[in-house]
Amino acid sequence: MSTKLTGYVWDACASSGMKLSSVAIMARLADFSNDEGVCWPSIATISRQIGAGESTVRTAIAALEKEGWLTRTQRRNGNRNASNVYQLNVSKLQKAAFSHLSVSDTSKSDASKSDASKIDPSKFEASESIKKTSFDPSESGGDPSVKSTTDPSDINPSCPDASQPDEQGSADEFLSRHPDAVVYSAAKRQWGSQDDLTCAEFIWGKIISMYELAAESDGEVVRPKEPNWTAWANEVRLMVMQDGRTHKQICSLFKRANKDSFWCKNVLSPSKLREKWDELSLKLSVPLNSSRQEASISRASFEGVDYSLPENSGFRS
Repeated sequence: MSTKLTGYVWDACASSGMKLSSVAIMARLADFSNDEGVCWPSIATISRQIGAGESTVRTAIAALEKEGWLTRTQRRNGNRNASNVYQLNVSKLQKAAFSHLSVSDTSKSDASKSDASKIDPSKFEASESIKKTSFDPSESGGDPSVKSTTDPSDINPSCPDASQPDEQGSADEFLSRHPDAVVYSAAKRQWGSQDDLTCAEFIWGKIISMYELAAESDGEVVRPKEPNWTAWANEVRLMVMQDGRTHKQICSLFKRANKDSFWCKNVLSPSKLREKWDELSLKLSVPLNSSRQEASISRASFEGVDYSLPENSGFRS
């Protein structure tokens, strides 16, 4: 998920007069994208997440492509077609976002003093979404693929920039190794298939339902922030590929944990489910022979038991 692109979408698309449904689609694509704007969620996934029909989504995407906000390429998986690969127009989004910020800031000042050539970009009051990305255009030369931070000490020394290959080439190579991926981060080596993503969405749906139920009795309950779908799908994939679970088992165990008064508050992600799997399996499982064992070990009442001896039993009277 690219928070940088998500910020651009809301600052650029929402202020450009774009239809709300198209803004929602751009926002979902940005959530699935890496920082280069590449993603390939299915039409069904986008449709389900924004609550619009698949035909509406296809029409909107075609319009967005015509207007230059994105490009799409057909992707094949063996002999069958897979989901499209979408490439968001990062430069257009960035330009529109900063243009919107510039207009909104200068409109507050006296028109006679708002010479654009004299404006210091460092003094702009950026939107919250841009602030969170720590993206400074002066540091990157306007290149949105450069991940800038205000503190150089925050850069991971194990991944120096000099050793990094071309970003697009790296993404293509990553996709060639993992053709089933629908969400991915080549830099973090995380990815998930459509089944992994669907399983992650099931878990998120249960969590949201729990919060909505709590909000009915407590108005202070706030809907949690949407997760990093790449990280969640990757964790589900690891449970399947490394731990030997099935997607059905993952959904089933989380469903039981979500119904438990204690675990529903402590297992709120696939990673926590994976961490607590063995403990949850033991504590939330129902012994198959529990009722049979209980009946054989103890009797609730001895009333009505016949203690009389039959005739000629061999005992002296």
